[in-house]
Amino acid sequence: MNIVVCVKRVPDTETKIKVGGDGKNIDPTGVEFIINPFDEYAVEEAIRIKEKEGGDITILSLGSADAQTIMRKAYAMGAEKGVHLKDESGNSDSLAIAKAIAEQLKEMSYDLVLFGKQAIDYDNGAVGVQVGKLLNIPVVTRIIKLELAGGKATVERESDLGKEVVEVTLPALLTAEKGLNEPRYPKLMDIMKAKKKPLDQKDAKIGPPKIEIVKMDYPPSRPPGKIVGQGVEAVPDLVKLLANEAKAI
Repeated sequence: MNIVVCVKRVPDTETKIKVGGDGKNIDPTGVEFIINPFDEYAVEEAIRIKEKEGGDITILSLGSADAQTIMRKAYAMGAEKGVHLKDESGNSDSLAIAKAIAEQLKEMSYDLVLFGKQAIDYDNGAVGVQVGKLLNIPVVTRIIKLELAGGKATVERESDLGKEVVEVTLPALLTAEKGLNEPRYPKLMDIMKAKKKPLDQKDAKIGPPKIEIVKMDYPPSRPPGKIVGQGVEAVPDLVKLLANEAKAI
């Protein structure tokens, strides 16, 4: 079983984000970057498959040289090798990224490709689906359970209508949802070993973006709250405010 897990370097959700001087990107000063949390579920699932059935795990990431830091985190969890697609531009859109990843995957042997359901920076959840389409393999998103047998994957996924059970033939691409597993914490010895594991670096074959960020701004400030009174006497005024100002009713 050859498994490729695609991971992304993203800002920590607890970091206070500031808009950069160009008004189009974030200011990286003081920002802590981590492996995308949904990608951690994908890495953990790959490791569990390897522990149960054997096989190889390859970590694949596209981004600046700093992406290697989060790839080493995946190594410490249990992956053995990786490919870093170097892209210093930082302005590629999801389709350009998907095409570059798909081109690299075409050069690799894989039975299963795993992504997180979305990256927490832009939250579009598009890259994994686009990669699967470009490779012309089955895609199942937001999986919360996975079983492999007889060259097929049986997965349970969440949808707007509830939970669905889907069976696909391998090779396939799956995106991991929270609840699929509980990612392990790497041991100190594994963290040290991760620094010596092989990591190939290649220039990403990435085309020009079709989408451009023209401006990045902060969300508007919320207006202060109002206290309209106390007890049942305040209900009529509260209803008027909800209807006329908040437009909630």
